[in-house]
Amino acid sequence: MEELKTLSFEVGPYRPPSEAFSLLIRVTRNCSWNRCHFCHLYKPNKFEYRPVADIKRDIDTARLIRDEITEMARHWGLGSNGITEAAGRVLSQPPNEAYYNVAGWLYAGGATAFLQDSNTLIMRTGELVEVIKYLKETFPGINRVTSYGRSDTADKKTPQELNELRQAGLSRLHIGLETGYDPLLKFIDKGVTAAKQISGGRKVVDAGISLCEYVILGLGGKKMWREHATETARVLNEINPDFIRVRTLTLTESMPLYAAAESGTFSRATDEEIIEEEKRLLENLNCTANFVSDHITNLLGEVEGKFPRDKGKMLAVIDRYQALSPEERLNFRVGRRAGIYTCLDDLSQSGKHETVAQIIGRISDGTGQIDENVFYAMMTRFI
Repeated sequence: MEELKTLSFEVGPYRPPSEAFSLLIRVTRNCSWNRCHFCHLYKPNKFEYRPVADIKRDIDTARLIRDEITEMARHWGLGSNGITEAAGRVLSQPPNEAYYNVAGWLYAGGATAFLQDSNTLIMRTGELVEVIKYLKETFPGINRVTSYGRSDTADKKTPQELNELRQAGLSRLHIGLETGYDPLLKFIDKGVTAAKQISGGRKVVDAGISLCEYVILGLGGKKMWREHATETARVLNEINPDFIRVRTLTLTESMPLYAAAESGTFSRATDEEIIEEEKRLLENLNCTANFVSDHITNLLGEVEGKFPRDKGKMLAVIDRYQALSPEERLNFRVGRRAGIYTCLDDLSQSGKHETVAQIIGRISDGTGQIDENVFYAMMTRFI
């Protein structure tokens, strides 16, 4: 592959899994709240606004990289899928993260963009509108622009401001609900109440912006799991977002909640208890959202569907897991946490099943009994 130029622009460290092939434009740096006890993503970095002029320069640089890859496709005489093929070649040997991002975006069709970091909604509305419009003018082929936001920030925006953002091209907001239970929100220092989550979420929905709310399974631990599930469902029912995405609590030493677990002030739930919590959540959800389990930390990734149509189907997956023998549930847990299994049907694949059985034999010293801390440790490699 011929030598590429040394162009570059700033790329933030995180984005949702659903934005894996989006063009990443860093609008703010880090997190405006940065106190949540379950999160380590931006600690200990300080939140910073980025000047609009700097953001526009990054968009311009992304365009130059796009143009360079396009010229490479022409120079190589590639066919109708030339840009895709050229982008694939750059992906195999990207000179820096900016090229990797643009090449991946082009390889996937170049239709989506994600504004980083954790709460770009906190920008002055006029400035954020200016950025989105410039992005869409620079890349007319982009048909979806998404970003992270916070419920309290959304609640502070007027309906007119949110409408302006939608008209400018903001398609979707990803918001971390985490839980709808006020005592738990206080315990994890989320900095928002259930009432504010409902108010902020409803404002986004009413403005016509697609809303994705995230829920953390296991966040209630052993003590608050029932209230966590029930109250979270209540809040989501009142918001009625387009998407509900679940993640399973995974702790590392850099998270304040890890210290709470070590000291005993927070009692972590097991997979079995978390599945019961998820079941309670599903049973209490009465909305029209899409339920998505798109993260490997979730034990039952196949619990997905559209409410209310697929509610029974999703509950049936949980029932199927709970009906397994203790030995088969253990085999599935280990297989899933080891990255071998993706769904319950994988249990019927003898090769995989035997591989997992051998792993169980090794890590249990032949006893078939595995400490929960082993499972917690296995999950940390996925975050």
